[in-house]
Amino acid sequence: MRIKKILIFTIVPLIFVMMSTSSVFACYAVIAGKKATADGSVLFAHSELNSGIRFLNFQVVPRIKYEPGAVIQLANGGTYPEVSESYSFIWSENFGSRGSDSYINEWGVACASDGTRTIEDSREELIKRGDIIDGGIGYMLRRQVARRARTAREGVLIAGELIERFGCNFLGVTLVIADPNEAWILSMARGQHWVAQRVPDDEVVVLANVNIIGEVNLKDTNNFLASPDLIEYAIKRGWYDPKSGKPFNYKNAYSKPGKGWFDIKYGCDSRQWRGQCLVTGENIPIPIKGNLPFSVKANRKMTVQDMRDILSDHLEGTEFDKSDGYKSGSPHDKMNSGDGCICSQHNQEAAVFQLRNWLPPEIGCVYWRTTGASCSSVLTPWYLGITETPEMYYHQYDLNKNLTAEFHFNPPAGTYDYNPEKAYWIFNTLENLVDLNYKKNINKVREVWKEYEEKEYAMQSVIEETALKLFKEDKDLCREFLTLYSGALAIESVEKAKKMINELRTSLFGS
Repeated sequence: MRIKKILIFTIVPLIFVMMSTSSVFACYAVIAGKKATADGSVLFAHSELNSGIRFLNFQVVPRIKYEPGAVIQLANGGTYPEVSESYSFIWSENFGSRGSDSYINEWGVACASDGTRTIEDSREELIKRGDIIDGGIGYMLRRQVARRARTAREGVLIAGELIERFGCNFLGVTLVIADPNEAWILSMARGQHWVAQRVPDDEVVVLANVNIIGEVNLKDTNNFLASPDLIEYAIKRGWYDPKSGKPFNYKNAYSKPGKGWFDIKYGCDSRQWRGQCLVTGENIPIPIKGNLPFSVKANRKMTVQDMRDILSDHLEGTEFDKSDGYKSGSPHDKMNSGDGCICSQHNQEAAVFQLRNWLPPEIGCVYWRTTGASCSSVLTPWYLGITETPEMYYHQYDLNKNLTAEFHFNPPAGTYDYNPEKAYWIFNTLENLVDLNYKKNINKVREVWKEYEEKEYAMQSVIEETALKLFKEDKDLCREFLTLYSGALAIESVEKAKKMINELRTSLFGS
């Protein structure tokens, strides 16, 4: 009995550490234009996946005023003129990671990123050539979009100007920048070259860790934006030959070919293929000749739940499901992103940004969010109008210090320590217990969360009707109402997770 009790309190943290030591490069996004959704919103779903032991801070950053002449200190030494006043934003911070924070600002401009490798030269070589200046920009790029942009298009131009000025530090990365009217996919190579394409209003884009922008028409500025010499540079490097008669294709010119088994055998990224299958409702024939399309037509009007379901997928019902319908164990143990598994044990957050243009941003823009893997966690709404998140579960540290790149990459000792009182660790503990007997435990957990999410969806119109009435009378009171509502749901979900943890420990380890 004593040994079993010791196991109860030690095995779950140990499992989490063991699961988090392998290298992972597997973020994921699904973006639906406003004519492709059931309610006319722009929907932007994103999963953040990284290896290593992590901790996520989730908090609200208010508007901040700055003195004339103030500058932003970039992570690698460069500086940039500060604005007189930055916009407020909700910030999901993934400590220590260069490309994993997510944002949505007070105008409903949401921004997150996926690593998408290119064939560009090393950072050292680009510094020698002058294509990376003053240390370049990387970590702070998304933050500047959140702090400065009123629209997604403006966010693209802000990011583009910073890339051209400093040069991108990443080997390649793609930003998704969305607002209540439209969404853009912005891909950049290391250095000063980038391109952005608008998501069609009536289609859905699936973004895994591969470049997806293909043919580029720079004359069509409604749908494409780019660095001035994007094509000329590709010609100079020998990546594109205009004499071929073929139109310029960014993916073909700049992208680094995938080396996974699925890429080699079937000619495409496994998760992009799987996501497009889930969106269209069709089993897209493989192998693929050429490239998968940038966007596809959905077989239904997409909802928050649809987006959430895609982020929870483990190839169930397909020939590629190595867990055999969970019969041979947890899909998280049997598969990884290279196999096409979208939901993973390395998932720190799954989010769905619901962006609606017919309501004030404070009410119309909702950051639906899970902590941990989507399949075993619960989606709760955080309205843009909230003024804070519950500190006891969701964040720590003084905000003024927290905003610096130095603090982000070198947080205080203990930041990554297992803490059973923080939501991040509570939901990861639940996830790990589910994985010990996935077939049996996932049904118990999903039953609880399904009922909880259905309640949230049913309450949404009532809550927003009340909030809108308050907004017209007293905006501060409206924001207090939304803060209390969002916080209460989140706290209640944490308490439910704690209860299920105790029940699963008892069933797994009790005598």
